[in-house]
Amino acid sequence: MSEIELKFLLDEAGTRTLKARLKTLEIADDAPRTRQLRTVYFDTPDLDLRKAKIALRLRRDGRRWIQTVKIRARHHGGLSESLEYDSPSPGGELHLDAIPNELVRDEITALVGDKSLAPVCETAIRRSSSNLTLADGSEVELAIDSGEIKAGELAEPFREAELELIKGRLGALFDLTHMLFPEGGLHFSTMSKAERGYLLAAEGRIADPIAPRNACKVPLARAQSAETAARDVLRECFEQIASNAAVVQLIDDHEGPHQLRVGLRRLRSAFSVFKPLIGNAEMLRLNDEARWLGQVVGDLRDLDVAIEDILDPAAAERPDEPGFEVLRNAIVERGGETRLLVRETLAGERAQTFLIDMARFIETRGWLVAEDFSQTTRLAAAIPDLAVNALDKRWKSVRKHAKDIENLDIPARHELRKELKKMRYAVEFMGPLWPATDVKAFVKKLKALQEVFGDLNDAAMVETLLMAPNAPGASDLTAQRATGWLLGTRMTKAEADWPHAQGLWAKLKELGPFWT
Repeated sequence: MSEIELKFLLDEAGTRTLKARLKTLEIADDAPRTRQLRTVYFDTPDLDLRKAKIALRLRRDGRRWIQTVKIRARHHGGLSESLEYDSPSPGGELHLDAIPNELVRDEITALVGDKSLAPVCETAIRRSSSNLTLADGSEVELAIDSGEIKAGELAEPFREAELELIKGRLGALFDLTHMLFPEGGLHFSTMSKAERGYLLAAEGRIADPIAPRNACKVPLARAQSAETAARDVLRECFEQIASNAAVVQLIDDHEGPHQLRVGLRRLRSAFSVFKPLIGNAEMLRLNDEARWLGQVVGDLRDLDVAIEDILDPAAAERPDEPGFEVLRNAIVERGGETRLLVRETLAGERAQTFLIDMARFIETRGWLVAEDFSQTTRLAAAIPDLAVNALDKRWKSVRKHAKDIENLDIPARHELRKELKKMRYAVEFMGPLWPATDVKAFVKKLKALQEVFGDLNDAAMVETLLMAPNAPGASDLTAQRATGWLLGTRMTKAEADWPHAQGLWAKLKELGPFWT
């Protein structure tokens, strides 16, 4: 049978809050049922099942032992889907011949061969479960798990909430998430208990280290439908956003805000690329929310850039200038205040609502418009035609903004920089549909041009940051002297680099599109 779940990490306080809120909502069919579950996961010495993405387990539920096989597990933003096959296990022993699906049974038998199966890890969980019914008749089981994940002598505490769809709309899982976690502070759980147990056995931990997540290439295929291409690209954007939102909340790594802002920009670019398919009112609302959150995070990222990329290199060039240290301290102080504000925002209701609704939009095909009778045809079309049209549109806009480039004023240069960034994201999305060598040549020249525009943008950002009435160091004369020197050198460099940008644009224009 198919199993669809939405999972969230909990702590002790969050567990208490969730249980209390469940009582007030009055959507449970009956009182919560509490039971102890012991689950043991088995594999060969070479972990053949793990490599095949198969989980084989025995679970003791009360006096019963149940054997379960899970295959084809997929995780997207907290939502997990898998095929699950259960069978009784008298005496708590494995019986591969009892697996009810013949194809799965044969696959596992072939993988195991004559190798032995032994426990790799186990969980000891106290589960409180409730059946919830929504107004439209959708039924969901809420399981609140508290216990341990074990591997050999190692054990780690673990808490998690699972919403499993029993009957009805997939969207019911997201509706309940809003109801059960209205204040924010939610963290999706993106690993199964089995994956955590295997990780504990191999590396002594049940979660990956908290670290910024860069964008990953989406392996689109030319035979793929436009709709599945849009879904896959949006999933990747969502994963980058959700992962880095957690990073910013939990650690001080300056790359976290950068990658979060990149993820939000990529999402908005993806909305633009796929707008002919998915451009309904909900997409426009989510785009506005992504813009808002990007502005919040952007304030923190700009402060980080001001220190790392601009102020510190300038101070190294002028070690005798005392104003740089004063200015740096003022920016660091402002950065600390801004980081707290960003963290409060990310943990708050509005940011959480955006993430939940974004996941819902992707996983429930939230772009469908009942009255748009031609949408089905557009969604089912192969992706290459849409890709060519999207890249043509971006290239046409870049050429328009680069016209008469040698005479562009500062505002026009900034507009061109934005168009180049949109072009870059569109190429990254659609590039896998063309030969890698052709795409690489185009991207190489595009990146070189963007780097020059990056210096221009940094100069403008520093001017905005340091010339405001409440700017860091505004009340200190030595800091203001350092500010003047900094702005002068950055603008001078940007102007000196401008002829280079014109040459790079000429080379990119000469190379031309790879998609025609």
